[in-house]
Amino acid sequence: MGGAVLLAGAGGMLAWTNPGPAEFADFAAGRLVEEISSRVCESSTLPSVLGLAVADCAALVASQRTSLGAVVQRQTRRTNFGVLSVYHSQLGGQQVLRWRVPRFEATVVGVAGRFVIVQAREPGS
Repeated sequence: MGGAVLLAGAGGMLAWTNPGPAEFADFAAGRLVEEISSRVCESSTLPSVLGLAVADCAALVASQRTSLGAVVQRQTRRTNFGVLSVYHSQLGGQQVLRWRVPRFEATVVGVAGRFVIVQAREPGS
């Protein structure tokens, strides 16, 4: 009987701390800001004309965090199991200023108020 109560309590706690879509969008946007900054701002991928016009590429990318989160949210399917959620996202392929956004797929588990990337890959690689 005590084990069942303990198990029910643990399940209830996990369900209560199961992060929702808004938390996932914030998490994913943060990861995208890091990825875009490293791929575009810290490499020679940025077209030279744009590089001259943009004083602080990383700050420009970071300022788009909310928009990036909204894009991820639209491209993500959530499966909610109550005590945890599985998020599967497929992004990329768009052309932006002569730079093709890389295609990217990720599966992330949200549990106990945290996110764990289970799989992340660029299709075809």
